[in-house]
Order: sequence, then C-alpha cells, then structure tokens
Amino acid sequence: MSENNKKNIEKSEKQEGSKEVNPKEEVKEQSIDDKLKETEDKLLRSLAEIENQRRRFEKEIKDAFEFGSFNFAKESLAILDNLQRAKNAIKNDDVLKQNKDLDKFLENIDIIEKDLISIFEKNNIRKIQTNRKKFDPNLHQAMIEIDDAKVEPGTIVQEIQPGYMLADRLLRPALVGVSKKNNDKNKEKDEKK
Repeated sequence: MSENNKKNIEKSEKQEGSKEVNPKEEVKEQSIDDKLKETEDKLLRSLAEIENQRRRFEKEIKDAFEFGSFNFAKESLAILDNLQRAKNAIKNDDVLKQNKDLDKFLENIDIIEKDLISIFEKNNIRKIQTNRKKFDPNLHQAMIEIDDAKVEPGTIVQEIQPGYMLADRLLRPALVGVSKKNNDKNKEKDEKK
C-alpha cells in the first residue's frame, strides 16, 4: 500500500470516528433540551410567584386603606361614649337642672355627637343594631341574663354599650343583656314569695 492510501484510510477512519462522536453530540443536545425545559419551568414558576406576590401586595394595600385607621377608629369610640355619658350625667344632675342655660348646653352637645356620628358613617363605621335582635356571639357580648317572658330566650333586651363595625370587621362588640329561659323553679320561687 502506498502512503497516500494509508493516509486516505486513516482519514476515512477519522471521519467514521467522527461519526461515532455524533451520538455523543445528540446526548449533549438532549441535555441542552433538558436544560432548556428546566429553565423554562423555573421561569414559569418565577413568573407565577411574582404574580402571586403582586396579588398579595395589592390585597395588603387595599386592606391598609380600608382598615389602616382601625386602631384610631377604635380609640375614637371612647370620645363618643364619654360624650354620651356626660350628656346623661348632666341631664340627671339635680343642681344642673335648675340652670336655665342647660338646654342650650345639651343642644350643643347633641350637635357635636351628631357630627361625630356623621364622621363615623362617612368612614364606614356603623353601629351594630341590638334592639330585640337575636344574640350573635360574633357581634354581641352578653353581660347579663334577664328573665323576660315577653320575648324568646336569646333575644337582646338591653344594650349596655353600643358596638360598632368598620366595614366588615368588628370594631367593638355590643355589650348586651340577653333574655333567658324561665325555669319552672323560678316560677315556683316567685309563687312562694
């Protein structure tokens, strides 16, 4: 064999050897495809996580606007309570009843009270209705039980302190007196007396 033939054979073997490398390149291409799919999956997960975070932030911002004044509103209820207590105390004071300017003073207190209630309503703070309503432990706090045969047991018969809601959240529960079931024992005791 001539040198040229040997070189040609070696070249063809190298070329065939390079054909054997092709399956390795396919393996590399598969791993590149796998890497691409993995990267796409990571990207989609990251985008989903970013979207979820965006929604959480939007909800937190909305809640901050709606309920950011929650503590301030709760503290402000004390002003309204004290104003109403002062008005009742003035009305029931015998010495002050003799004062001819008492009606003007009470009229001014009523105006302040109405303004404060108006401000509460504008800020979505509303009073919980209790009169003759069924007791709801989510809105009311029972302070006393009262025997009352005229109403069904579990009905609110007395409001001790008004409760308030801020939008859909309980700002302060209403303190109430609830009617209780009349026992036969209580009737017997009453009859004996």
